[in-house]
Amino acid sequence: MSERRLCGLADIPDGGSKGFSAAAGAFTGLFAVRRGDTVFAYVNSCPHIGLPLDPVPDRFLDAKGMHILCSAHGARFRVEDGECVAGPCYGETLEAIAARIDDEGGVWVAADAGL
Repeated sequence: MSERRLCGLADIPDGGSKGFSAAAGAFTGLFAVRRGDTVFAYVNSCPHIGLPLDPVPDRFLDAKGMHILCSAHGARFRVEDGECVAGPCYGETLEAIAARIDDEGGVWVAADAGL
């Protein structure tokens, strides 16, 4: 399986999030949320109508950093599995992207992630 490096783990603040531009041929980018040494990655698209989630770059979380927030509709998603727990797409989920962290602290996803 071919992979691409998103960033270093240290580039995502612990308890924070970071967005990534769309890969060649992709319509939307990806974003990642860090919880300690774990990274949860998703396609940057709300399941309600497909809009990007972030109002400004790298702002994917609510004010308390507890949920992923859609800036357009206020939908809230669990960080751990991307399930919508409040809002117009309740019960739907974000498109999760498998991410791994290598021994040097690099965050990697499949080369075709988000396509």
